[in-house]
Amino acid sequence: MAGMIEIERLRFAWNRAAGYALAVEVFALAPGERVLLVGPSGSGKSTLLGLIAGTLVPTEGRITVAGTDLAGLSGPARDAFRAGRLGVIFQQFNLLPYLSVEDNVLLPLRFSPERRRRIAGPPGEEVRRLLAAVGLGEADLARRPAANLSVGQQQRVAAARALIGRPSLILADEPTSALDRARAEDFLCLLSAEAAAAGASVLTASHDTRLAPQFDRTVALADIARGDLGERDAAA
Repeated sequence: MAGMIEIERLRFAWNRAAGYALAVEVFALAPGERVLLVGPSGSGKSTLLGLIAGTLVPTEGRITVAGTDLAGLSGPARDAFRAGRLGVIFQQFNLLPYLSVEDNVLLPLRFSPERRRRIAGPPGEEVRRLLAAVGLGEADLARRPAANLSVGQQQRVAAARALIGRPSLILADEPTSALDRARAEDFLCLLSAEAAAAGASVLTASHDTRLAPQFDRTVALADIARGDLGERDAAA
């Protein structure tokens, strides 16, 4: 079975003359697998997620996601692929501040009929279910502009947006950075449950190695840059 993510000899440079900013020899993520990618701030975790999401294009090497070679797609085709197949929790959240919470969560469905078809009932009901699941079930919250939320609330809205429409791959960049310890654990449990229900894979980037027990495997960015796929955590 093909991997959900397969990377070989990846090189990326913001400016080729300055040398490579990121080099990954080999990495694979299996369908349904949940992996924690760890490394210090500035090590390239966000860059790698951007390459997998197709918002960045490799300088050299190969990235396939769900069997699709992203480098072979045009910019609009990569955007359409990402909208239909990936749920992304960006480190800076990327909410539209003037839209309501509900409209922010619904955005992936507006860009992807494929994700809209995966929802059994009315989209509004799914928004309310996800908001309640991430601890934002207050009756009036869905109508508030995103700009009026706290940082922690915005992060949880971004998570609900990534989960809607049952994407096959969830990419999460420091998704618990604005949450306290209890909420972080609750969020990761939710992420795992939603991913399992959809049969989705999860790749989460974080500097916090304490999150490792919530995942099937932990991989250090420094190790895959050397071609080492990392070790199983608690099971090893």
